[in-house]
Amino acid sequence: MNIVTLLPFIVLIGAMFLMTRSAKNKQRQAAQMRDQMQPGTGVRTIGGMYATVKEVNDDTVLLEVAPGVHAIYAKNAIGAVLEDAEYNRIVHGIEPHESETPVVPDDASSLTESEAPADKKIDLGKGEPAEAEKAAEPESKAAEKAAEDTKDAKRDGKQDGDADAK
Repeated sequence: MNIVTLLPFIVLIGAMFLMTRSAKNKQRQAAQMRDQMQPGTGVRTIGGMYATVKEVNDDTVLLEVAPGVHAIYAKNAIGAVLEDAEYNRIVHGIEPHESETPVVPDDASSLTESEAPADKKIDLGKGEPAEAEKAAEPESKAAEKAAEDTKDAKRDGKQDGDADAK
């Protein structure tokens, strides 16, 4: 047989080997994570429910899903073992200390030097129109209205009351 004929089979076997190897690593990590559970640890189930571990048995775990409410789950149903800070943030809404996060301003005004004095306010709205424009406004509006009336009357050669009926 030729080596070119065997090459696709070799690549396929190599890909299968790599996929099974990574799957075994994920299973091993999941088992190791589940072994880290101890009473008082916060967990998330594969269904997305957050709870606190009360007891750990060989194949099962007793979880407190609400104060005074206990449920027995299989160890395989635990999706993640959470750190205390993450569990408290998600379940109780307790945020980490404010000093850990940097303070960032909402806008860039504090990053630029102010060139205009602070007392002077800039008006961005429309101001009053100039006197000359006020005087010319009524004349221009009347001329525009007359032009529109003649345009409407001449459109399609029809006057008011004409119809296309045959």
